[in-house]
Amino acid sequence: MDAASAGARPTADTSPWPLGGAAAPTALSCTALADAASGRRLVLEGQCDERVTPASTFNIAVSLMGYDSGILSDQHAPSLPFKKGYADWNPSWRATTDPSSWLKNSVVWYAQQVTSRLGAARFQRYVADFNYGNHDVSGDAGKDNGLTLSWVSSSLKISPLEQLAFLRSVLRRDLPLTAKAYDMTASIMPSQTLANGWEVHGKTGTAAVVLADGRDDQKHQYGWYVGWASKGQRSVVFARLLLDQRQAGGAAGTRVKAAFLRDLPARLDAL
Repeated sequence: MDAASAGARPTADTSPWPLGGAAAPTALSCTALADAASGRRLVLEGQCDERVTPASTFNIAVSLMGYDSGILSDQHAPSLPFKKGYADWNPSWRATTDPSSWLKNSVVWYAQQVTSRLGAARFQRYVADFNYGNHDVSGDAGKDNGLTLSWVSSSLKISPLEQLAFLRSVLRRDLPLTAKAYDMTASIMPSQTLANGWEVHGKTGTAAVVLADGRDDQKHQYGWYVGWASKGQRSVVFARLLLDQRQAGGAAGTRVKAAFLRDLPARLDAL
């Protein structure tokens, strides 16, 4: 389940629409695929240049940072215990976590341990080197939380097309990182093989929509699914983004992933 499936920024007000003139979000949907080698756009449907919070899709970037810096060692180290005070709105997070289970379960506090150990200056430098979205890791105004929450319904924003550019740079190994950073990040990315033989590596993300008055919209969530699909010598990067209705007991990113994967084999066969 994703970081914000139960609301990463809980508020006292639970009314379905905000007061004070803050507008409800408009519809937002994008499906984008591109050839990883050439960058040629293969599918471009919807509003693919609009920036929103990356939510747990940013864990791909944090993984690269962690392995490059030596904070992360391998698929299972470091294994860190859950501590009282850590983000725990998902029950699966209340357990000892290693890099593999971190990406599988989108454990917010584990990513925060990595970024906190990097420190603000090095964290900002990595984000700039990755040319990641708007580069803004300042966090919420006046809260000094950029190092630990800037990617969760906060200052850092990225569009689906920028996700494709970032993923291409990862697959092409164009970023100033060690080979281990690329290898280990690929090894812990959730993956599966489609019926037509394509191997998919992807990361979901779910996050609250923050309205103009600073409160969460209680009716909508952003759902992301981003990654790459490979078969033989060819790789295709993809980004799927949807502004979805909140649903009890389920994360928008999980639903977006399931729907996208149902359609993906036919899309890939048509390329």
